[in-house]
Amino acid sequence: MTKPKKHRWTFPARFRSGVYSWKASRLACQRLREAVSEIRKVAKKDPALGAKGAVLLMEKIWPALAHVDSSSGALGSVVNKALDALIPIIINAPADDKTRNQWLDRLWQAMADDGVDYLGPVGDRWGEICGSVEIAGQWADDLVSTLRSCWTDPNPGNYFNGATACLSCLLVSGRYQELLDLLELHRYQMWHYRRYGVEALLALGRKVDAIGFAEASRGLNEPDSVISQACEDILISSGMHEEAYRRYGLGAAVGNSYIARFRAVAKRYPAKDKSQILTDLIATTPGEEGKWFATAKELKLYDLAIELANQSQCDPKTLTRAARGYLDAEPAFALGAAMAALHWLSQGWGYEVTSLDVIEAYDRALDAAFRLNKVDAVKGQIWQLVESNGSASVRFVRQSLRSRMHKP
Repeated sequence: MTKPKKHRWTFPARFRSGVYSWKASRLACQRLREAVSEIRKVAKKDPALGAKGAVLLMEKIWPALAHVDSSSGALGSVVNKALDALIPIIINAPADDKTRNQWLDRLWQAMADDGVDYLGPVGDRWGEICGSVEIAGQWADDLVSTLRSCWTDPNPGNYFNGATACLSCLLVSGRYQELLDLLELHRYQMWHYRRYGVEALLALGRKVDAIGFAEASRGLNEPDSVISQACEDILISSGMHEEAYRRYGLGAAVGNSYIARFRAVAKRYPAKDKSQILTDLIATTPGEEGKWFATAKELKLYDLAIELANQSQCDPKTLTRAARGYLDAEPAFALGAAMAALHWLSQGWGYEVTSLDVIEAYDRALDAAFRLNKVDAVKGQIWQLVESNGSASVRFVRQSLRSRMHKP
């Protein structure tokens, strides 16, 4: 009988100890993505083998990346995304207790050796990674006395690297009251730990107490939006959508841009009128109305978009692009966007603005005016704009348009 062929991984050779230098952040990020892709591909066919590869990669992350400059945050972000993909593979993999315990021992040593806590998310979900209530309970028994001693020590500054692992194991093993009692020992109301208390209260069916417990976690340097989202989830799960929206919906909205924030809220409240969501979000950012221009445009609220663009600073290049894209479909909107671009250019607003940006805004305004049969009126408005005062930014716009404009 022939033995099954041993799988040969590609990524280990690329994650040797110290393989990446100080300036190799981009390469390290690329190799990490490739490794995750390889592991996920294998896990689809063989979940146990995929989990074995995930454990192996986690062991190699710190030794391989120890010398890389991570100050930009890019590398840490890629590591977190990698762990988000790898941890479920380990959790869901079929494995007997012996294999699971071997994985846990290896991961625990990797976390102990980790110099910058890259593997922090692994400890945060340690109870799930244990794979069973029994194993999670055993780990809780091993860790709880150390954590209790750390949190009751009268000398400040003590830290136990396995704190979240212990709390996670208590949660998974169903020791909810013990978990809550333990959290009361910590001298600070830190959401990083208290989120497990919220989960414990939910498991006990105490939703109102869970919201109160989460609210009590707010404070300096605590993630308000994350806490709001946790409370929002509780209310939505109870069917209290309107109260969830009113109390937490807008505060829990997160995204890399204003339009991403809107989409996050709209996705969670599909029955809510989108224009009302936008209005409510605008009200949360007084003085920044212009930054909601793109969102209003996407919702085809063209009049509102132009109103927002003129209400507070809005990037002239964004306005000019909108004018160019809507010349035929919405010429009135295109004209408003181009005129707003010229207005903010004359106010000195914009990043790395050149004369070409001014000329394009002017040309798009006239293109739209031609479609609306308003060329003379628009030329007159622009002339008034460039002659309004003698500021440096107005002189810049006037000089940029010198070859195109003539006194009406």
